Amino acid sequence: MGYKVVVAGATGNVGREMLNILDERMFPVDEIAALASRRSQGTEVSFGDKTIKVKDIEQFDFTGWDIALFAIGSDATKVHAPRAAAAGCVVIDNSSLYRYDPEIPLIVPEVNPDAVHDYKNKMIIANPNCSTAQMVVALKPLHDRARIKRVVVSTYQSVSGAGKEGMDELWDQTKGMYVPGQEVAAKKFQKQIAFNVIPQIDVFLDSGDTKEEWKMVAETKKILDPAIKVTATCVRVPVFVGHSESINIEFEDFLDEDEARDILREAPGILVVDKREPGGYTTPVECVGDFATFVSRIRQDVTVENGLNLWCVSDNLRKGAALNAVQIAELLGNRVLKKG
Repeated sequence: MGYKVVVAGATGNVGREMLNILDERMFPVDEIAALASRRSQGTEVSFGDKTIKVKDIEQFDFTGWDIALFAIGSDATKVHAPRAAAAGCVVIDNSSLYRYDPEIPLIVPEVNPDAVHDYKNKMIIANPNCSTAQMVVALKPLHDRARIKRVVVSTYQSVSGAGKEGMDELWDQTKGMYVPGQEVAAKKFQKQIAFNVIPQIDVFLDSGDTKEEWKMVAETKKILDPAIKVTATCVRVPVFVGHSESINIEFEDFLDEDEARDILREAPGILVVDKREPGGYTTPVECVGDFATFVSRIRQDVTVENGLNLWCVSDNLRKGAALNAVQIAELLGNRVLKKG
């Protein structure tokens, strides 16, 4: 016996990935519903070898459904997640709406799986920000060994993190560079993204940090350890899919780079590609479509007493969003609902 599963936002980048990953990981689905806004009603999406028609989320009755994966943004989630939860359907939400609610668990399965039991508080589980998810997967096994005091992270985030409009803008601007008179002005992003980098993701806060940077700090503390100090600089780069991060870690205890490499090789969800030769590391292009978080460039930082540097790359549409949501659904199935 399997589950009745809803994917809300099924026509978007993340929603389509959720459908793909549910099939790829052979999640025990008895029945599936694909939802989106009314304008997408009747659109066809793929689930394995099946084609299913998208239904209007406004008219959908969640009664009798077990799990709903939401990828519809905060405004729509605010309306429909409580409806689903009230109907007895557990919501796994990819928006930022519920991440900072102390009663709602924020989960990365490789890091804090036991938090899944707290879904009962409001029948809602939050999925973290894409940049946070891959980072805490890499930090967790190292934190268990040597206790992390401080993290300094610089992110290099792909345009798919801004949705289809971001990907289209990069594509159109790149083409326009080669055709005089066909230049495309910045619309989705604050400045030209083609052949450029933009040190702003989301809005600025009074502190001078952007909201994306604040999210990484707050979410790391909630998921991993509130005692860890985190500072982030988040940058948008002209890459279609795949987020990269340069992470500097200061530990309470000394951790040798070779031991760190061995620890990460054994950790769940991580692939270490770390050869000290040209090309002996992973780049965003190489991680697209993969489930893993890739770690490279592991080395001692001799400027602090117990420091380590590493390079972390992951498919942001997968581990940063859709895959993590499906892994949470698997946790629910294995530890709580136990139908499959």
